[in-house]
Amino acid sequence: MKRVKITNGRILTPWRDLGTGCVVVEDGVIRDVRAGDIEVQDAEVVDAGGCYVAPGFIEMHSHGAGGHDFMDATVEAFTGAARMHAMHGTTLICPTTIASTVEGLMKTFAVYDEALKANTAGAAFCGLHLEGPYFSYEQRGAQDPKYLRNPQPEEYMAILDATDHIARWSLAPELPGAMAFGRELVRRGIKPAIAHTSATYDEVAEAFDNGFRHLTHFYSCMSTITRRDGFRYPGVIESGFIIGEMTLELIADGCHVPPSLLKLVYDVKGASRVALVTDSMRAAGMGDGPSILGSLAEGQEVIVEDGVAKLLDRKAFAGSVATADRLIRVMRDACGIPMHETVRMMTSTPASILGVEGRKGSLVPGKDADIVIFDEKTDVKLTMIGGNIIYRKQS
Repeated sequence: MKRVKITNGRILTPWRDLGTGCVVVEDGVIRDVRAGDIEVQDAEVVDAGGCYVAPGFIEMHSHGAGGHDFMDATVEAFTGAARMHAMHGTTLICPTTIASTVEGLMKTFAVYDEALKANTAGAAFCGLHLEGPYFSYEQRGAQDPKYLRNPQPEEYMAILDATDHIARWSLAPELPGAMAFGRELVRRGIKPAIAHTSATYDEVAEAFDNGFRHLTHFYSCMSTITRRDGFRYPGVIESGFIIGEMTLELIADGCHVPPSLLKLVYDVKGASRVALVTDSMRAAGMGDGPSILGSLAEGQEVIVEDGVAKLLDRKAFAGSVATADRLIRVMRDACGIPMHETVRMMTSTPASILGVEGRKGSLVPGKDADIVIFDEKTDVKLTMIGGNIIYRKQS
């Protein structure tokens, strides 16, 4: 029996800060969590050195990192991006596609099967997130307009039948055929989410009734209040606040959404309804300069500057270059949100949204030993997945 004892750490459950305490892991599962010390025989001891000990970060929306994009459709791209995210505390990730051809998606599916087996040194995969191609042209953002289209049963049924690894699918609910498509996703246990959309409140409410319970990258590429003949009509942004049970995700890199709005969303929705995401592209964890959004073969040229990726004309962002530790830092330091609440939005809340809260997202006996240790500057010192230390920062 393999035992690990993490001691001398500030424990975040993440519903509260336990203060200095101890976590005991046996055979990849958390066995005990408490303040103070725990007597354990024959255990490898990890001294947290007074740093935070928290559940591993869960990334619901990432296109890549470390010079890799999941749309490259290679095992190296999947495992390379997963390794980079693990170095920044992420232990579970939904690899995300962009609007593309059916052929491009099929290549990604085939590689995902291989990558699941090869991914032994990076953040574990939690199913694919398909972002597009069923989006509003007006709210396309950095999505390539040549791939945008309405959902057609003959197309999406073929895609759905090609893989069992789709966890979530983001689309615009106002498009013709979107409601039937959403119901089919729910029937298959796939989470439909609202994104890149010009929908009104009434259309969002109908979508909610049909199973759309989540808003992708809130504030980014979605409608707000419009005016017709003097009357005002709420859009998707207002819907996120009005519909209390709607969950949402925020790109909390400090660029896509300013700290004032990040704080507003937290104050209104609370940590249990808000997940933090990077929406990172291949340049995450890299430096400034030219990069590619999407696959190397068919992607768009972008520029990384000012802490974010932009289209070459600088008229729109093209995805973030953030990692999870940056999101924690922004929410705590720029928004003044308590650390345990910030960690909750990066752990237990996304676990609940993805339906894996029974195994992931909190330091509770019986759950998987996915754990991250980081200091006051959110500099990650150690990442553990299933009881195995896959990253340890060299001193």
